[in-house]
Amino acid sequence: MANKFVDDLRWRGMVHDIMPGTEDQLSKESTTAYIGFDPTSDSLHIGSLVPIILLVHLEKAGHKPMALVGGATGMIGDPSGKSDERNLLNEETLNKNVAGIKRVLSRFLDFNSNAANAPVLVNNYDWMKNFSFIDFARDVGKRITVNYMMSKDSVKKRFSGDEGSVGMSFTEFTYQLIQGYDFYYLHKNYNCLLQMGGSDQWGNITTGTELVRRMNVGEEAKAFAMTCPLITKADGSKFGKSEGGNIWLDTDKTSVYKFYQFWLNTSDEDAEKYIKIFTFLDKKIITALIEEHKNMPHLRLLQKRLAEEVTTFVHSKEDFENAEKASNILFSKSFKEDIKTLDEATFLDVFEGVPQAEISQEDIHEGLDMIAALSAKTNFLASNSEARRALKENAVSVNKEKVTEDYKLTSEDLINNKYIILNKGKKNTYIVKVS
Repeated sequence: MANKFVDDLRWRGMVHDIMPGTEDQLSKESTTAYIGFDPTSDSLHIGSLVPIILLVHLEKAGHKPMALVGGATGMIGDPSGKSDERNLLNEETLNKNVAGIKRVLSRFLDFNSNAANAPVLVNNYDWMKNFSFIDFARDVGKRITVNYMMSKDSVKKRFSGDEGSVGMSFTEFTYQLIQGYDFYYLHKNYNCLLQMGGSDQWGNITTGTELVRRMNVGEEAKAFAMTCPLITKADGSKFGKSEGGNIWLDTDKTSVYKFYQFWLNTSDEDAEKYIKIFTFLDKKIITALIEEHKNMPHLRLLQKRLAEEVTTFVHSKEDFENAEKASNILFSKSFKEDIKTLDEATFLDVFEGVPQAEISQEDIHEGLDMIAALSAKTNFLASNSEARRALKENAVSVNKEKVTEDYKLTSEDLINNKYIILNKGKKNTYIVKVS
């Protein structure tokens, strides 16, 4: 069963480095493993989905997952992959972020379960807060040489001046020791034998395994490490970002509709890669989907299934269905009725970036003629003559229904009691907001 766990991860492209002996340990018995999450924000974005999914796979394979929220390490900042010093967070922000991350993780892992391999949630601030500097220097600092710490890529890059680096403070230099001590603490108190994380964490993780070995003897010194690749996009751009910034796992930061659209709009190459990493579909189903997609790429079957699976996992089946409905509404034959079923937030998401103009209730009380609606009242079109010409050419629609010059806008046309959608031709869409 345990080997199947690693084999499955390998097939999915989720294994980057694995320490010798790790697979044997996972084959032998149910093993406790942890991943750390630094509280740099009060939520997590889709870059954090990979470690979350790793922990879920681990639990499904019968092992015990631990999620560590870095209340202590978050005070310092992980230098891995960074070219300059991070701004230190104040305690109030840090506490808010820790609470937010715990809330997000609790959606995917049941920390209240009574199962033998129930997930565990810990905060390293709990064991670091009373650790004096002198004790840390004597008990931990003495075990790892500066030469060893300097050999890590995350440190070497900062000292060599690569990537516009400005060096590294002692504060960030100690980060790998504190993360290493986390592994020792969890090893000693929870019998945690494996640390997992992104490939950029390999240096920090192996410092932890080294510390466990140097602070224990014999069987007690066993510790293992495994990392997954950092996710990239086929075109070389950064994964997890859209034009509006990060794609978050909380709806107050990224709406379900935008979340769904992110996955729906992935390229064919990325969709083939992501469906293995971000879903729990088995090899047989995924292989068949990929084959079907290659035969009929215009149907975008991979993207649709990917968007469905990830949106349902992160949010809910109902949220997915609403996002799918909103996505299909623009092409719906019953657009006028369907669009009125959307809540205002989703409506605005669907039409994000579309030009808007505001008019008053008085403007439509007696009925607003179409020429004024297209030009004088909204400036959507440059002149009355342009508006008249578009109407004569049968190019104007109100809520996706063609209208003529004698049509008047009234409260009957309102969507969510305040919006009207105007189209000129297929490509030009405008939103009239009635206040």
